[in-house]
Amino acid sequence: MIPALIALFVLGMTRKRFPLTTLAYTLILVHAVILMVGGHYTYAEVPLGDWVSDWVGGGRNNYDKLGHLAQGFIPAIVVREVLIRNHVVARRGWLSFIVISICLAISALYELIEWWVALISAEAADSFLGTQGYVWDTQSDMFFALLGAGLALALFGKLHDRQLRDQAPV
Repeated sequence: MIPALIALFVLGMTRKRFPLTTLAYTLILVHAVILMVGGHYTYAEVPLGDWVSDWVGGGRNNYDKLGHLAQGFIPAIVVREVLIRNHVVARRGWLSFIVISICLAISALYELIEWWVALISAEAADSFLGTQGYVWDTQSDMFFALLGAGLALALFGKLHDRQLRDQAPV
């Protein structure tokens, strides 16, 4: 849950200087809820993941995959907004590539943090990692972040552009 608390602090500190769009704030809230639920139950034991597993079949609680999908989806909109508003990308053709690359870098960093926690604390590793014996967990986590980032750009790009246009200059 630490990332959600860090985000709350950062958003509080930057709210007046660099207010985000309603879409970005809403998605950040959704991501915070996903993180807090996962932190409360541990990702391998979230009831929603069990319900989905029972519904679609399979023996693994896949709530962590929702978290990794969100780990690409939500940062994609926030990163996109920061890049556009700060005029970092001169040509829009590069925007999606750079956003997705940054989202994958964030996901890779999170996977490294998971690995470091596993090395430091063998007992907490299973609860924190939530691999549940799946040897391709890290790779599938990265894939879900990639999928989330791509979906966010495809589904919300136009809405996000509208909100950015309508937002008063800071």
